[in-house]
Amino acid sequence: MSKAAALRSHFRDLPLTHIIGAHNPLGARLAEHAGFHGIWASGFELSAAYGIPDASLISMTQHLDMARAINDAVSIPVVADVDTGYGNAINVMYTLEKYEAAGMAAIVIEDKKFPKDTSLLAGGRQELLSVEEFEGKIEAAVAARKDPEFMIIARVEALIAGHTQTEAKRRAEHYVDAGADAVLIHSKQKTPEEITEFINAWEREIPIVIVPTAYPQLTEQNIIALKKIKMVIYGNHAIRAAVTAMEQVFGQIRKDGGIQNVDKTIVPVTHIFELQGVPQMKENEKKFLR
Repeated sequence: MSKAAALRSHFRDLPLTHIIGAHNPLGARLAEHAGFHGIWASGFELSAAYGIPDASLISMTQHLDMARAINDAVSIPVVADVDTGYGNAINVMYTLEKYEAAGMAAIVIEDKKFPKDTSLLAGGRQELLSVEEFEGKIEAAVAARKDPEFMIIARVEALIAGHTQTEAKRRAEHYVDAGADAVLIHSKQKTPEEITEFINAWEREIPIVIVPTAYPQLTEQNIIALKKIKMVIYGNHAIRAAVTAMEQVFGQIRKDGGIQNVDKTIVPVTHIFELQGVPQMKENEKKFLR
């Protein structure tokens, strides 16, 4: 089964598919070991790893290269965060072709104008495309798709941009009519009421995807109880965890004037070797080096 087919089957057969963001293959491998169903090849996380804002500054080539490396490192599906699709509908066709060829299981494309600001940024530019222009982008993606199992997920930013529930629902319905396989509805509210209102009003059979970064109290049990959500994305926890750990360890080293204390609290180098696949490499050396 291809990874795209596997993701489709998750949507069809599981009460909830849970995926988590990664910005490199090592993080993706840790997520797979933890038991996640898939990886979110996050534009925000990769931007942060480069030390620059998530404002359409990362090129498609940079993101695609990392998404491909992530996909090669794991056996679970990878969902690519392609922001606005790197341009107009023609750019979207090229984007879809490249990400599908790289082995992704799905892309998520959002209805904001290029260049975009990250959704949860206070005071960010949250300018939306017209419904008609974004419909064209979804239709272009559908036309470019070769594997019918590959999923095209439309990300609705209306609530992020301060529009009404009616406008968010209208946009989502138009995107479904244009061929989207699922709708990601996003919110920056600190409680889940805005999302649950949208979910309760949703009447289409097409599934919903959410990213509960701003409202972490909505647990998977609560999400399943809403019935219409089929995937949850933990969008930026890998980069936040990495920063938390590195700030603590680096600060401790400077405080202690050496590594004598932190060495007892961090994983040994042998664990890194295991994550790198060194034991398998050594087995292959025994078999094949002459």
